[in-house]
Amino acid sequence: MRSDEVDVEAGDVAEDRGAGSGWEVARPGGAPAIAGVRMAGFRDRVGRALDLRVLPQPTVVVVLGLGDDPFTVEGATGQHPLASSSPSPSLTPQPGSGPGPHPSPNPHPNPSPHTSPHPSLVASLSPGLARIRGRDVECVEMYLSPGAAYALLGVPPHELEGAVVGLEDLWGRRERQLRERVAAATAWQERFALVGEFLARQAARGPSMTPEVAGAWETIVAHGGRVRVEDLAASCGWSRKRLWSRFSAQIGLTPKRAAMLVRFDRAARALRAGGNAADVALAHGYADQSHLHRDVLAFAGCTPAALSGV
Repeated sequence: MRSDEVDVEAGDVAEDRGAGSGWEVARPGGAPAIAGVRMAGFRDRVGRALDLRVLPQPTVVVVLGLGDDPFTVEGATGQHPLASSSPSPSLTPQPGSGPGPHPSPNPHPNPSPHTSPHPSLVASLSPGLARIRGRDVECVEMYLSPGAAYALLGVPPHELEGAVVGLEDLWGRRERQLRERVAAATAWQERFALVGEFLARQAARGPSMTPEVAGAWETIVAHGGRVRVEDLAASCGWSRKRLWSRFSAQIGLTPKRAAMLVRFDRAARALRAGGNAADVALAHGYADQSHLHRDVLAFAGCTPAALSGV
């Protein structure tokens, strides 16, 4: 879904009303305040209901809710304990459509009956199938590289594998304090500055990713997921077993799963851009169209044809 955009540059706001979709989108100008973190602000101008399906992507997405109503999340969750008694998934951008709220059809007619309300959310690198609903949405979304997520979230990444959870479960009362301060600010530029200051404090006391693990992730991304674990291990001078252990602990996925996710993300973007499934499979390193079909079904819960129509 395209949106009206507000580009925030040095405190000035310039508005583009070309799309007329009812969404206001704001982005901070200049370089990111924290390495590996991108931010955007979203406000629903027309009060339409939001009904989204979560798709995996090679980015951890944090949604800081600023509206009066919490998001209602539905579906699978990972091992991290939630403050509420029900599982909780969340909002992530759809591959190929850019950041932000993107309504999409749900391929599962009978979603899990377990729901849980959360004012703010975190979607792991490869969340399980899930949906999010909300009204009058207003939020700041943060898109974290695995290295930034490792430093900022305050929980071992492997505990979030396959999960979308409430941000309050990770940051405790700091989440509520940040949310209240950001919601009280009226200008997007001020909101981004408040979030940036908070993240800088988090990063100062958080762990740093091992250079070898960071390098392995960068190699996977640079090659579109078309890498061999043995080659990754050799490039950093580690055994395959050691790389597997360290990478899984700091990224939250095994090297093989991470490569599959990056390849799926590239393929999903191509499919959503109108690419033919056979051509997409060939271009992105799948053995054949059936291989692509299996991966898309595993990650997105639908066929390549259905994904291309989202």
